[in-house]
Amino acid sequence: MDNIKLANLLFPDVTLTPEDLERKYPPRNLPEGARVTRFAPSPTGYLHIGGLFGALTDVLVAKASKGVSYLRIEDTDKKREIDDGVSAIIKGFEAFGVEFTEGVTGFGTEKGDYGPYTQSQRVFIYHAVAKRLVEEGKAYPCFCSAEELSALREQQEADGAAIRGYFGKYAKCRDLSLEQIEANLAAGKSWVLRFRSQGDENKRISFEDMIRGKIEMPENIIDEVLLKSDGIPTYHFAHVCDDHFMRTTHVIRGEEWLSSVPKHIAMFKACGYKVPKYVHTAQVMKLDEETQDKRKLSKRKDPEAAVSYFVEKGFPKEAVIEYLLTLLNSNFEDWRRANPAADAMDFPFNLKKMGASGCLFDLAKLTDVSKNVISKMKAPALCARVAAWARDYALAFYETFTADPAFSTAILNIDREVPKPRKDLAKWDEVEDYLAYFFAEPEADPALLPERVRPADARALVAAYLPVYDPAEDKDAWFARLKTLCPGLGYSPEVKEYKKNPEAFKGHVGDLSSVIRLAVTGRTNTPDLCTIMQLLGKEKVSARLNRFAEKL
Repeated sequence: MDNIKLANLLFPDVTLTPEDLERKYPPRNLPEGARVTRFAPSPTGYLHIGGLFGALTDVLVAKASKGVSYLRIEDTDKKREIDDGVSAIIKGFEAFGVEFTEGVTGFGTEKGDYGPYTQSQRVFIYHAVAKRLVEEGKAYPCFCSAEELSALREQQEADGAAIRGYFGKYAKCRDLSLEQIEANLAAGKSWVLRFRSQGDENKRISFEDMIRGKIEMPENIIDEVLLKSDGIPTYHFAHVCDDHFMRTTHVIRGEEWLSSVPKHIAMFKACGYKVPKYVHTAQVMKLDEETQDKRKLSKRKDPEAAVSYFVEKGFPKEAVIEYLLTLLNSNFEDWRRANPAADAMDFPFNLKKMGASGCLFDLAKLTDVSKNVISKMKAPALCARVAAWARDYALAFYETFTADPAFSTAILNIDREVPKPRKDLAKWDEVEDYLAYFFAEPEADPALLPERVRPADARALVAAYLPVYDPAEDKDAWFARLKTLCPGLGYSPEVKEYKKNPEAFKGHVGDLSSVIRLAVTGRTNTPDLCTIMQLLGKEKVSARLNRFAEKL
């Protein structure tokens, strides 16, 4: 067959050649050993936590090698694309501070010299490469209708074929003559362009996966579709062209793509391109509460599958990144202990430290990490973060919280700048309830009195305490004052003394401070009570003590 004539027949308007593209997208000028990685999502919905997991891997691998990471949008599947899906992806990355060196930066915007970074805008590249493949006899047009393809699948099933797909004797358009092709085109028949596979089902290929080691798989024998009937490429063909001309060195993607490696390698070699290194990462899993088995995070079942969940709940971005790094690299926690103040993105990421089995996403562990992260924040920065979150997700609280910024900052600074700060907060949506008693009088429930304090004892404490209450006293003086009231109420001023001889006392000074805490805050556990009372002021504290005594 005259393949040159066929190529011109199929692509009469394509004048760009692969050589032109090589000049347009030359090898990158990067240090030796620098890695070029890409994250390539489809704009078909929200950014999945597994996507953030993968993107973080791409960015850190490139950064650790002084290389390049880029964001490519793979929008060739228009049936699954949603409106403004790109913005949802970009916002997801922005929320967690994950930034690529190049690529799509927003709806219709990008940065870098190897674009366009959106596949639907790169059709000129795919067509130039496709035409060359036809010229070299490595691709051909297929005119099979949907009904014919369905009949083919039925025939394979009846034959008990071990492999299903368009290949060998089932590839009815593979050996059409030029005259037959011309006749089909003249008749206006729709066509797709197929890869002419040279694979042998009895042979195997091997490749090195940087996480899983050497892998052997059967050669690809399927004549995969390269271009669909509308001229848009399939994922497989676009991936090969894009990763070559964007000069990707390491294809990092989920393990679900492992089965596609043979067809991708075959296409790379057919095009004359160097095959990139492959890295197939484990899926992000969770423990099913009902079965106690590991399963993949589900968009339908698990709200935490979407990164927007963590934004809406108010997990600090640093905590989410910190936690993901503990899943990504087994030595991250050791590095963090040695570098407690370092930016997590400075971690020397190593692909060889990644596990090959599914990693378990544990919300409880994330919560612990988040509490630790928040405990280290300075109060002014913490206040600003809470306010920014509340403005978007809790407007009424935002107005209350920001009415007096100095007051709110002082509240959040209680027990903060101390050797062992409290770890009460894990996310911003907990702050409103955590601080509620500062902005509104609490409902102090007498049922929460310490077990060693009867209501009559609590009333007697309030009556004895109010006349001597002095908000100017510091923590030590405040507690010393409380101790002076203990003997008259039948309580020990020293906890040790009570423990030595419990029969001699009703309780100890800690029980009495708990009564005041309950009356003033409605809580049995709070940060430093003396500071809380100073911030509330004498008038509010006295009123709350009196009202609690009335309840008793």
